[in-house]
Amino acid sequence: MQTSSRATAMGLWFALASAATFATSGPFAKSLLVEGWSSGAIVLLRVAGAALALAVPTALAMRGRWHLLRRNVWHVLAYGAIAVAGCQVSYFYAVQRLDVGVALLLEYLGVVLVVLFVWATTRRAPAALTGVGVLLAILGLVFVLDLTGQSRPDLVGVMWGLVAATGLATYFVVAAHESDLPPLALAGLGLAVGAVALAVLGAVRILPMTFVATDVTMRGTTFPWWAAILELALVAAAAAYLLGTFAARRLGSTIASFVGLTEVLFAVLFAWLLLGELPGLMQLAGGLLILGGVVAVRAGELRRARADEANAAAEDPGGRDHDDTDFPLPAGVA
Repeated sequence: MQTSSRATAMGLWFALASAATFATSGPFAKSLLVEGWSSGAIVLLRVAGAALALAVPTALAMRGRWHLLRRNVWHVLAYGAIAVAGCQVSYFYAVQRLDVGVALLLEYLGVVLVVLFVWATTRRAPAALTGVGVLLAILGLVFVLDLTGQSRPDLVGVMWGLVAATGLATYFVVAAHESDLPPLALAGLGLAVGAVALAVLGAVRILPMTFVATDVTMRGTTFPWWAAILELALVAAAAAYLLGTFAARRLGSTIASFVGLTEVLFAVLFAWLLLGELPGLMQLAGGLLILGGVVAVRAGELRRARADEANAAAEDPGGRDHDDTDFPLPAGVA
């Protein structure tokens, strides 16, 4: 039980760090978009750069264990093609038409899809507080979108945000799935698959690739385009995906995805500091409701975990430890 608690605490820190690093992508990507870059070009360089950064660590993690890739090939393909390439392209298309914070809140509707997926696959209804968390998150999204106000978001941007939500849900579910593939290898190999998928789509002209080698500006500060790409690749992709994968393995997909909602709050902060974008009072209120959803789902899952442990202790006097994850943790993770 103590080991499980330590793993959960570490998972929470990993999840928060992942959310913060992911949140930096919006402002840096938008600074490139306004200079004429296409979303496909930004995502390709971001994902390819991250895959290169993790290439050596991934190879070391897989040394003598490449046979594990055969058993997990579909998870790696889903992680790379849907959770990495598809999610990021959709999000950057949304950012072209929406404020960074609004685009992210739409993307994080994927959290609700995670809860529904776990419910469908385990045939176990979510805890009451988890349900409250989902409702708070949805209400927060309504506030953020200001559906009853005069200023409504671009509908095409909203559509891309919802497509990104599907990719995000895939990310949390695949990352949390029980597997003997090391988390580092899943992140590294998944990013490599995503880079190849983006390159192929660009080569056949399905995904526009426009590169503009000019300086970019954020809040009056000018810097080279490649500095923005490096930040997107090393911080907002390599570090973010790696931390997020470790977090999902320790927390399970439901808790990891809800803690990941804090990315929205980090994104609002970074968009304000770097771009001067600040949501209105209605959208800020929605952000607080979403944060309340994070707290509610965390409390609900902890309560369920304690109940499961009590039931297991009654059935198994040997005192076998149980984790509060949606999918069992693989050996060596905790």
